[in-house]
Amino acid sequence: MLDALRQPLESGQVVVARAQGLMRMPARFLLVLAANPCPCGRHGSRGGGCECRPSSVRRYRARLSGPLLDRVDLRVTVEPVTRAELTNPGVHGESTKAVAARVRAARERAAARYAGTPWQTNSEVPGHELRTRWPGSPGALGRAEEDMERGLLTARGLDRVLRVAWTLADLAGHDRPTADDVDGALELRTGVRRGAALTGGRP
Repeated sequence: MLDALRQPLESGQVVVARAQGLMRMPARFLLVLAANPCPCGRHGSRGGGCECRPSSVRRYRARLSGPLLDRVDLRVTVEPVTRAELTNPGVHGESTKAVAARVRAARERAAARYAGTPWQTNSEVPGHELRTRWPGSPGALGRAEEDMERGLLTARGLDRVLRVAWTLADLAGHDRPTADDVDGALELRTGVRRGAALTGGRP
């Protein structure tokens, strides 16, 4: 059933075909998936204790197919919260107000860039348009292209990495994506660290 989401995730439409005709309905949505790393939920965690067989872990993870995951832009591993993090009153993240202001400024940058086009946000722009009309900085796609050559990234994946890289650039106030922005997008897609990505002073 989850794989039925592939087509609307790609096109932003649900297409129903019957003998009498074909109907297209708008279906642009934000999909959030959550899963444990294994059936017991402790595989690879800091506390350990996983007793799942490797075959059980593989079978569990296979419930999310490769084609569906290829359409997921951000994959974030969340570690269990520690006792110290729960009880330490000095541990605080950014305020909602600060984050909202940064996101609002980023969306305004994107809207200004796409003024006069059918699009308003990075997620709406076709990959071909981003590559040709709004390219990144020289050499910015280096690691992404290497991943494609090694079979680690599909053409669809490259387009999605580029959209996320533009969002990171907008959040950072860059005129166009840098190598760090693209590496950050790759890290968010794969969970694999890419040098200085996401750590180089970006707000």
